[in-house]
Amino acid sequence: MAHHPDSGLPSTTARTRIKICGLTREEDVDAAVAAGADAIGFVMYAPSPRAVSPERAAQLARRLPPFVSPVLLFVNEATATVQAISALVPGCVLQFHGDESPQECMAGAASPSRAYLRAARIPLGDGAAQFDLVKYANDHSHAQAILLDAHVEGYGGSGKAFNWSLLPPSVSSHLVLSGGLTPANVIDGITCVRPWAVDVSSGVEVSKGIKSPDLMNAFVAAVRAADEHLSRLP
Repeated sequence: MAHHPDSGLPSTTARTRIKICGLTREEDVDAAVAAGADAIGFVMYAPSPRAVSPERAAQLARRLPPFVSPVLLFVNEATATVQAISALVPGCVLQFHGDESPQECMAGAASPSRAYLRAARIPLGDGAAQFDLVKYANDHSHAQAILLDAHVEGYGGSGKAFNWSLLPPSVSSHLVLSGGLTPANVIDGITCVRPWAVDVSSGVEVSKGIKSPDLMNAFVAAVRAADEHLSRLP
């Protein structure tokens, strides 16, 4: 597990996990898997340009080999709908990316019990210092991880990065760094935050919802380079 070095938890001794989100095509799913992604995200939020239908998500998820997890992203969706859609995708992890309360997240992930991620929308600029990530992580203690994304108009997919250096150093949750990551900046993000995982969408695209195999390969290579660098630190 990779954690922030000041958290009192294990430092980076294993590889950073990689989630590639917003996939819409078979060839992109295959290329993401070939590049080395650990998880593939499908957007269940209709207003998003990367949205796919539940049936389409299930179809694409069937291409995934063992140990590559499908992740379904929801925004303020009704509990019954979350459960009905997730039932179509065996083994899926849920991602709550809207204004869901801890209770709503737990209800959506229940029956049967599923692992889930909770997105924290971190303000841009100096506002990141005012976001109480320790409290947020404690409130959502049932989440498998807290996904850190930039707070912009709408929900996710902005391609904007928040100020990583303003995050508190003592968060006990698994952290997933997201928001504006690219092959060019992900090494800096991992070095600064020491996340358990990283999540990329627009940073590996040629257009919204259309991924580039070359950019996905470059992103994974950069993550591995960051891991190698951190493994050499005292």
